[in-house]
Amino acid sequence: MDLNNLEILSTNLGALLQKDNMYFTAAESCTGGLLSQSIVSVPGSSAWFGSSFITYSNISKHKVLGVSKETLKSFGAVSEQVVKEMVAGALRESKANLGIAISGIAGPGGGSPERPVGTVCIAWKFNEDIEVQETCYFDGNRNEVRYQTVVKALEKAILLLN
Repeated sequence: MDLNNLEILSTNLGALLQKDNMYFTAAESCTGGLLSQSIVSVPGSSAWFGSSFITYSNISKHKVLGVSKETLKSFGAVSEQVVKEMVAGALRESKANLGIAISGIAGPGGGSPERPVGTVCIAWKFNEDIEVQETCYFDGNRNEVRYQTVVKALEKAILLLN
């Protein structure tokens, strides 16, 4: 894991957000705050980052972010439908302009034939203009999956803002 790479990506994201006086938020599950940690490693990030949400359990996804119980039951926590609701909830609660939501199976257990270890769903939402969900499949151990997820999330966010 190259934490310097995460800091560089976070710095680039912050520069784009600050240029237009925008704010960022995150809703994290399997990354457990690694995305937010990479953001706060940037000096001055409080100018563009106000809050994030670590909603590891289904109960917290529902109570904190407003993910519907029906969505969780029908699609499971690791689904594009759930991260879509997570990012919408994070933006609603934080009043940010750009949000990223992440839910996945970092391992070593918890996988299934339908959703193997390394399966991660990510959603990006930028104001009301852009909304993207993607399912990714990463190789490696728990920390490597988490790291690759945050890299992917930051890189795509930068692309969306460009």
